[in-house]
Amino acid sequence: MPFKALWVTETADGKFERNIVERVIDDLPQGEVVIRVLYSALNYKDALSATGNKGITRKYPHTPGIDAAGIVEISRNEQFATGDEVIITGNDLGMNTCGGFGEFIRVPAAWVVRKPEGYTLKECMILGTAGVTAALALHKMELLGLHPDQGPIVVTGSTGGVGSIAVSLLAKSGYEVIAVTGKNHAHEYLQHLGAHKIETREFVNDTSGKALLRPQWAGAIDTVGGNTLLTLLKGCKPEGAVVSTGLVSSPKLEATVYPFILNGVSLLGVGSAETPMTTRLLIWDKFKDTWNIRDKLNAIAKEVTLEELNLTYIDSILQGKIMGRIVIKIAEK
Repeated sequence: MPFKALWVTETADGKFERNIVERVIDDLPQGEVVIRVLYSALNYKDALSATGNKGITRKYPHTPGIDAAGIVEISRNEQFATGDEVIITGNDLGMNTCGGFGEFIRVPAAWVVRKPEGYTLKECMILGTAGVTAALALHKMELLGLHPDQGPIVVTGSTGGVGSIAVSLLAKSGYEVIAVTGKNHAHEYLQHLGAHKIETREFVNDTSGKALLRPQWAGAIDTVGGNTLLTLLKGCKPEGAVVSTGLVSSPKLEATVYPFILNGVSLLGVGSAETPMTTRLLIWDKFKDTWNIRDKLNAIAKEVTLEELNLTYIDSILQGKIMGRIVIKIAEK
């Protein structure tokens, strides 16, 4: 059966080209479940894969897309039947397994999650990997005992996918949110999502050389890395928690141990691709009730076609020009 997919190829001189081509299901990798993809979403990792980053995708040609939501077409696993509405976020999808930027995927049943009740497939993709990442960050912080009475939580990269959902989740959970952004036009957007205070990037860019700063926040969800992450650690209140979820600025952390051994600050990591299925299901269950932010999702998302994704949005996310989530309508139901 032929279907449409974004196809990234490597030329003989080491350059990468991407085109929308026609493929057939027989060419897909082995797996127990064939899914007709209706929606996907754009993540920073997808853009890296689509532009030839071999730290993300080792072999080309390849179809990126670490998120996919659609309908089971064929199942050789008793957990899923033809017609089931399902979602996939992470695992190896879109990295070294052909991903959601195509009308069909074939994957192991162990990667597949049944669509949560009360959500549409599109809403699941507005959340997607970004939502799972933000939710895992809050989940880990609260496992350490963090609660709203301890003080504000800083969210960096707050207009991005992870940041936007983190602001919404934290506000929904009763936290005072300090949203950090470099976008001057984003204040109304962030206030709508629930930010109590909006700061520029300089707020978390300490260059004093001090090992510790005056404690100002109880925790943070950071998408930036580098000196921003270091500043968040140095200015965190005793027994606070800072979660590292990204490296938009830098993967390096040139820190002392003082925030950890003097203030008891915890540095947590989120690697959502390898999240155990039991934790994934817990996160999606919490999205149905405790962390239900459906009323914010339309503000976070922009829907585009596969053609628009290829022509505009892959490059835009790498240039830091995207606010919220880009959801791709792959096919009609």
